[in-house]
Amino acid sequence: MNQQIINSVNEASKVIGKTWPLYTFVASNPLSGYEKSSFKDAIKTAKNNFGANAFPSTNLYLQAWEKGDINKNILVALLKENGLTEPPKFYLDFLASKKETVEINKNHAVDVIMAKWLSSFMDEGLAEWEMPYKTEGFFGAWRLLVVYDSETGKTALKDIPKTSLETLELLLKNVKESEYLKLFTQHLAALPGWTGYINHRTQSNTDWHQEYPIDAIDYLAARLWTAKKLNLSFFSEEGTTFENESISKVQYILLKAWEQTWQNQLIKTLENESISQVKEDKTPDAQMVFCIDTRSELIRRHIESKGNYETFGYAGFFGITMDYQSLEDGITRKSCPPIVNSAYQVSEIAQNNCEEKLTQYEQKNTINSFKLYFLTRIKNMIPSAFGFVEGAGFFYGLSLIGRTIMPRKMYQLNDKKASKLETICQPDINRYDNNVDSFGIPLAEKVGIVKSAFDLMGWKEFAPLVIFAGHGSHSANNPFGSSLDCGACAASPGRHNARMLAKLANLPEVRKVLAENHNIIIPKNTIFIGAEHNTTTDDIVLFDSEIPDFHKELVKNLKTNLLKAQKTATEDRLGSKGNSVSSAEQKANNWGETRPEWGLAKNAGFIVGPRNLTKNTNLDSRCFLHSYDWELDTEGKALEGIIQGPMTVTQWINNHYYFSTVDNNIYGGGSKITHNITGKFGVVQGNGGDLKMGLPLQSLYGSDEEMYHQPLRLSVIIQAPISRVSEIIARNAGTKTLLDNEWIYLMVMDPTSNNEIFKYKKSIQWQAASEKKQHQKILETFEI
Repeated sequence: MNQQIINSVNEASKVIGKTWPLYTFVASNPLSGYEKSSFKDAIKTAKNNFGANAFPSTNLYLQAWEKGDINKNILVALLKENGLTEPPKFYLDFLASKKETVEINKNHAVDVIMAKWLSSFMDEGLAEWEMPYKTEGFFGAWRLLVVYDSETGKTALKDIPKTSLETLELLLKNVKESEYLKLFTQHLAALPGWTGYINHRTQSNTDWHQEYPIDAIDYLAARLWTAKKLNLSFFSEEGTTFENESISKVQYILLKAWEQTWQNQLIKTLENESISQVKEDKTPDAQMVFCIDTRSELIRRHIESKGNYETFGYAGFFGITMDYQSLEDGITRKSCPPIVNSAYQVSEIAQNNCEEKLTQYEQKNTINSFKLYFLTRIKNMIPSAFGFVEGAGFFYGLSLIGRTIMPRKMYQLNDKKASKLETICQPDINRYDNNVDSFGIPLAEKVGIVKSAFDLMGWKEFAPLVIFAGHGSHSANNPFGSSLDCGACAASPGRHNARMLAKLANLPEVRKVLAENHNIIIPKNTIFIGAEHNTTTDDIVLFDSEIPDFHKELVKNLKTNLLKAQKTATEDRLGSKGNSVSSAEQKANNWGETRPEWGLAKNAGFIVGPRNLTKNTNLDSRCFLHSYDWELDTEGKALEGIIQGPMTVTQWINNHYYFSTVDNNIYGGGSKITHNITGKFGVVQGNGGDLKMGLPLQSLYGSDEEMYHQPLRLSVIIQAPISRVSEIIARNAGTKTLLDNEWIYLMVMDPTSNNEIFKYKKSIQWQAASEKKQHQKILETFEI
C-alpha cells in the first residue's frame, strides 16, 4: 500500500507545474505536465482539474475581430471545415450570450487553512518570528503545532501518526487504490500555486528545501487530515454544469483563425523580404549581439539605422551554462536556462592594477550591508519599531518625496552607483568540480564556448568592435522585476554572461586555436566588449574600461550613436517625442508605476535565420530573432541546438503569457493593486489564498478589459532545407511531441526551393503555406 500511495502521488504531481519564486521568476508553461496530450485535450483536462479558462474570453475575440486580427475568409473556411455554416457574427454573438457560471468552492475552508500553514512553513526570511520546528520538515512541524490550531478543531498529538505516509495509510483505509490518483490530483490542483512551489523546491533541491524539507506526500497528509477534522468529503463533487462542447469548439476555431491570420501576415512579410534581400560586402564598424528576446527587435532596428552596424540574435546566456556569484551580497544565482545544469561558476576578481579599489569596494559594501541589516532589525523588532518610526520618519519622508517628485533624478543616481563594479572587476570562471588551470577551465572548453556562439549565429567576418549585449530590466517597487530580466538566464540579468564571453573571446590562446583548428580567423584589431541593454530605458552600457587606446575613438562614436538609438527607440516604444528618454527613466524608478515596461507581451513568433530576412521590416517586437546561416551549418548541429534549446525556452515564455492572459486569476498573477508579498518568494491576493504563479494583469492588459498581449501559440519560422529540419525532428521525440500536439507551430522557409514556406503537419508532413498553394496535396517527407 505504501508504494501504491507513493506512485499515485508522483503521478498526480506531474499535472502540477512549477511556481517559480519572485527572485527568479522564470517563464514556464503552467500545463507542462500535460504536453504529452494534444493542446485541445490538455486544456480540457486542466479545466476540469483547476476550473480555469483555457481559451481567450469572448471579449478578447471581439476585440481581435473588430481590429481585423481575425481574417474573415480564414474564419469562414475553418467554420465550414467543422460543419458550421452560419456567418462569423452568429458565432461571436453565440459566445457572448453564454454567461459562465462560477461554482462555489466547497473546500474553501481547507484551502484557507492549508495556505496559512504553507506560507508559515515555506517563509524564506520575511517573517521576523519563524514557525517553530521547521527543521522537522513540513509534516513534522505541522503535527507538533496543529494541536494548538483552533481552526482545525481539537486534535491530540497521539492521534496523528508520526510520518506522513503512515497518516495517509490511516486516512485512506476506506478508499480504493484505483481512486488514489483521482483523489491526489484533486487536492494538489486545489491550490496549484502552492503545490507548484512545493514542486519547485523539491525538484530544484534548493538550500531552503535541504534545511526545511517539504514534499507532496507531507502536504497531502496534512490536507486530508484537516479535511477529515472539518467533516468534509475527500472527493470533490462532480461538476453539476454541463460542459457545452459547442462553446469550446467555436472558441478553438476562433483561436485557430486568429493564429492563422497572424501567420499569414508574417509569411507575407518574410516572402517579400526574401525577394528583396541584398548582400552587403562592406565590413561594419561594429557588430552587436543581442538576446533573442522580443524587446531586442526594437533596439536592433534603431541601432542599424544610426550607422554602419550589424546586429545578431543569440540566446541571452551566450552559451555559458553558469551560475553567477554576486560580489554585492555573496549569493550565487543561476544564469542559464533552467532546463540545463550549470557547469561553471562565475565570480568577480580585480582588473589589472585595481586590487586596491576592489578592496575598498568590498569594505564599503560590508559597511552598507551592515547598515541595511541594522536598520531592518530596528524596524522589525517590537521594542525598537515605534521609536525608529518616530526618529527616522523625517528622513524617510524626504526620500519618499524625492522618489515621487523626481523619480528620474533618483534613478540616474542609483544607476551610476550600480555601474561601478564593472570598472574595477573582471569575471572569473571555474568549473564546479575542480580548477583545471590558472583561469579555471581547460583551453578546449574556452574555445568550445566561443566557437559555439559563432557557429550558431552563422558568423562570417569580424568588425573592429564586437559587442555582446546581455539585457536586464530596471524598475522600482516591483515584486515581479525578475520576470522582466533575461529568461535564458533564469530570470537574471545577462550582463555577466556577456562579459564572460567577451573575456574568453579576447584571450590570445583561444583565438590561436580557433584559427589553427577551426579556420575562424579573428583579426588582431578586433576586440570583444560586454554590455547591457536596459529594456526599460533602452540605454546600452558598454563595459569598456579595459579597451586599448586604438579602439577608443570607435567606441566613442558607437556610444554617441547608441544614445541616438535610445532616443528614437523610446519614442517608438512609448509613442512620445522630445522627452521619451526622460519618460522611460521616470517609469524605471517610479514606485507607483504598475507597468514600467511591457516585457515580452505580444510575443507570437520565433524567426531563425539571417538578419537580412527581417532587417527592413518593423515586427513590432512580436518576434524572437535568432541568427542562423544554413549554408555554414553543413551538418545541422547548430540548428538542432537552436531547436532543442532556444525554441523550447521561447515556447515556455509564449505559453506563460498565453495562459496568464486567458485566465489571469488562476494561471496569472491577478491585479498588482491588491498584491501582498509572502515569504519573500511569492505574492497572494489580499491576505491569503493561493500563491500566484503567473504574470500580473498589468503586464498583459491595457486596462481591466482592454487586451494588449494577444494570446496566440508560438509560430516558429526557420530558414533551412526542409529535409534537414525533418531529420532533426525525427531524432528528437520531445520536439516532435510538442509539434504534433500543437503546443507550437513550425514553418520552414526552404532556401533550396526558392525560399518557399511550408507548414508542419502531424507526423513530419509538410504543406505549402502560400495562399495560392493552400489546397495542394500535403508533401510527405522522405523515409527517415
